[in-house]
Amino acid sequence: MSDKPQLMNRNTFLRGTGLALALPWFETFATAGPNSEATPRRFLSVYHPDGVGLPLKSDPAWKDWSWFPRGGEKDFQLTKVLDVLEPLRSEITIYSGLSHPAVRSVHGHSNADQYLTGAATGGHGPYKNSISLDQVYAEHAGEFTRHTSLVMSTNGGIGGPRGAQTQSFNREGRPIPAMNKPKQIFDMLFVTSGKDAAAKLARSKSSLDLLIANARSLGRQLSSHDQRTLDQYLDAVRDTEVKLTKAQKWIDTPIPEVDTTNLHLDAEPKEARLYFQTMYELIYLAFLSDSTRVATFQLGRENGEGPHDLLSKAVGLGGAHGLTHEVKKPNGWKNLGTYNRYQAEEFGRFAQRLKETAEPNGNGNMLDNTFAMHGSASSSFHLSRNYPIISAGGKNLGFTNGRYLKFGSGNEDNQAGAGIVTDAGWRGKMEAEELPLAQLFVTILQRLGVETDSFAGYTGTLNRV
Repeated sequence: MSDKPQLMNRNTFLRGTGLALALPWFETFATAGPNSEATPRRFLSVYHPDGVGLPLKSDPAWKDWSWFPRGGEKDFQLTKVLDVLEPLRSEITIYSGLSHPAVRSVHGHSNADQYLTGAATGGHGPYKNSISLDQVYAEHAGEFTRHTSLVMSTNGGIGGPRGAQTQSFNREGRPIPAMNKPKQIFDMLFVTSGKDAAAKLARSKSSLDLLIANARSLGRQLSSHDQRTLDQYLDAVRDTEVKLTKAQKWIDTPIPEVDTTNLHLDAEPKEARLYFQTMYELIYLAFLSDSTRVATFQLGRENGEGPHDLLSKAVGLGGAHGLTHEVKKPNGWKNLGTYNRYQAEEFGRFAQRLKETAEPNGNGNMLDNTFAMHGSASSSFHLSRNYPIISAGGKNLGFTNGRYLKFGSGNEDNQAGAGIVTDAGWRGKMEAEELPLAQLFVTILQRLGVETDSFAGYTGTLNRV
């Protein structure tokens, strides 16, 4: 029997003394055809706290700095908040009119926990959550990969009830701790500890030097196409390791417990930007190596200061949460919109990376087989309605993009709750009708290959998706 398929298949690793390097999927060892179910189906959810800017149409800022596009399903116009996604127009879909009914009356400071679960977590009192969308899929796809899922956030850990620092919850509704240190994530994905691993790593210029050299020596067993794939992959791994060394300074910088306006941090904004890009690159490499097919990334916790504030500082602004309270100040809507634009820009950079990477078996590119979401559980000023959601990719999963999909009724221009700047707004009665976000989740799960017709107590898929 040949050793080749066992040497480098999608679930094995190149091993050295105490270390292991995940390898990408090679056509040389793929037995399935271009249309095979063997092509990985991937899911990513990126969550950003604090909602988005929704000025009133009568406000001069509405034209440029309202998050939602203007226009119809296919002829929509992106404002300055999302225009960075214009090059990916044919690969994205923007949604409005969706929310979780169980928490529509919960203040936005307390609603992030249920974004991927739809559970009735409430705004106070007893607390119980349920399984998140990513973990439902992880139960289905996790057996094929080294890691069932990759759970990440800028703050790390789990946070507290109604103050989650993770988007992922298990079958019992318990939070799954998020990882926030790039080096830790990198080593989990690409380095395994052995008896003498620590000492070897300490002596090594890079934990990957030996493994990358060995991996390149395997090139003679690969097709010319796979040799190029291997070289590109190893270069990407090396580049990410270099970046995370710099980015680590940012996440390790302690944040003094003082008024945020007086913070004096050693980390420079460029390091915050680098951290953000490195976290996305780690997701990309995890997908590319098929180390996992499921990932979540929370960009910050609701109503909280912390490491994610440096992301807003990276674009020359103050604390992230404070931007939502200052929209009536000069350039207030512009500042919040600029921060939302930065978030969209980095998400678009990641989507483009997937698009530029071909699947080894010829079944399109990685974006075609990945459904990536970017959203929040708040719209305007902590209102737990009309979640601003973007999806990218999934063409081979049955998703048709290049559209702006409006659901429900009575809020076609996204003016329900627009312009509010006080906590009184979220208590107001909402006349607009919205559809359950859970129906989109059912659609996603089915197209990822999960046999289900319900999620969070809601049955059926979302039409037109």
